[in-house]
Amino acid sequence: MSTPASYKLLKEEFVSGLTGGTVAEIASITCVAPVAVLLWSVLQARQSFFRPYTILGFTIDCFLNVCAILLATTLYADKPLLLNTLLLAPIALVYAMPSSSSRRRKQPKVPPPRPSSSAATAAAAQPDVLPMKPFLTTYRACMMVVTCVAILAVDFRMFPRRFAKVETWGASLMDLGQGSFVFGAGVVAARPVLKEKLRGRTTSLGRRLLLSLRHSVPLLVLGFIRLLSVKGLDYAEHVTEYGVHWNFFFTLGFMPPFVAVFQTALKIIPSYSALALIVGTAYQILLETTSLKAFILTAPRTDLLSMNREGIFSFAGYLAIFLAGQDLGMLMLPRKINPRSDASAGVQRNTLVMTIAVWAGIWVGLYFLCTDYNYGLGLSVSRRLANLPYVLWVAAFNSLQLLAFCIIDTIFFPAFYNATDLRTEREAYEVATSAVLRAYNRNGLFLFLVANLLTGLVNMTFRTLDATPLQTMGILLAYTGTLTGLAVGLDKYNVSIKL
Repeated sequence: MSTPASYKLLKEEFVSGLTGGTVAEIASITCVAPVAVLLWSVLQARQSFFRPYTILGFTIDCFLNVCAILLATTLYADKPLLLNTLLLAPIALVYAMPSSSSRRRKQPKVPPPRPSSSAATAAAAQPDVLPMKPFLTTYRACMMVVTCVAILAVDFRMFPRRFAKVETWGASLMDLGQGSFVFGAGVVAARPVLKEKLRGRTTSLGRRLLLSLRHSVPLLVLGFIRLLSVKGLDYAEHVTEYGVHWNFFFTLGFMPPFVAVFQTALKIIPSYSALALIVGTAYQILLETTSLKAFILTAPRTDLLSMNREGIFSFAGYLAIFLAGQDLGMLMLPRKINPRSDASAGVQRNTLVMTIAVWAGIWVGLYFLCTDYNYGLGLSVSRRLANLPYVLWVAAFNSLQLLAFCIIDTIFFPAFYNATDLRTEREAYEVATSAVLRAYNRNGLFLFLVANLLTGLVNMTFRTLDATPLQTMGILLAYTGTLTGLAVGLDKYNVSIKL
């Protein structure tokens, strides 16, 4: 029986992988989410399986969009192709059954509009210029589910070490998830910028910095709370991840002010992607031409800077990832790619798919150019440094994920894009999105905080490294069930908790 001190040391060593897995292995695991969403979409579009939303529908919804991800990282971690095949197999059966599309459902009567001017009434009836698109909700929610599952599953032996955060060089599932969280935040951050453009007004730098503090302060407070709780409870942590005091909440908290400053640079370089590449490339040049890389990886921890060098300097890479996500968000969030175009809804949908595909191709090409030893620079991915290969890898993966979800959306739920009024658009949105995933997306950051608290509670009350496979699955199912129940409950009672 190990002592608490020796167990803590073992845990610190255990929660970090060595070099991670291959890109192909990670791709096969991350394919599970789009495949599960594909099956959900076939059930919904072909059989209206989740309308009305019954207990059976909720159970299947949870299994496809939460449990499938849990299984992919535990029981089926070495057999992802088998899991994907099992998820794809029912599609043929669904198509063999008679379609329910011919059954007309009684539509609710539209309440009479309140007395107002004809112009205001017409404007209220128009579809939203910046709508909540189904595939974006699905993308962000799936990323949140994977993140919440992994932060606890990594503490159990059933979770493969190649999925855990690597020590210095290499690629892993959790490293990818960390960057994807920032990329997704960047996609959403495009919304206020687009709203500002629609109003035709330009906000001054001072006001942007002031507004950014509303997003920064809560995250920085959470960062300090996590710091105090980890140090006060003597919780096992891996110092080389961020440093002695830094944590992921600090990285997220310092992001808004820097993004506000970089928005001013758009007057000179009118592209967030170009800014992302400039930041990432400049940081990589510093790593390669100065002693910065050696300082981050090997310097003794003697002062506040050296103690937190990983978190402080990797911020440049995460900023580049955020800007890359924001650029794609600028293209995807508007209802029309080209607002001045009179093209049909079908053409607009195809243009959106092609736009995402082009950017996915660009990021994938840049990634291979940066990492290939024969035709490129031969650089290695490092989440610890958040170097240029890591930035390009995260951007490429997330663009491909968005492309997959957008294609599913376009094929099975065209009604959303064909909507001619706001009510029809909202109804089509609800039809095209899983209730569970909508709930995760609605209060994502709050659920991430709760997931961290539950992870700490489990680790302080149970020796996760000693758990049997049955105990592991029982704890993880109870954990994901609690998070899902909380998410759906908040959504049912129309509660949004913004941090």
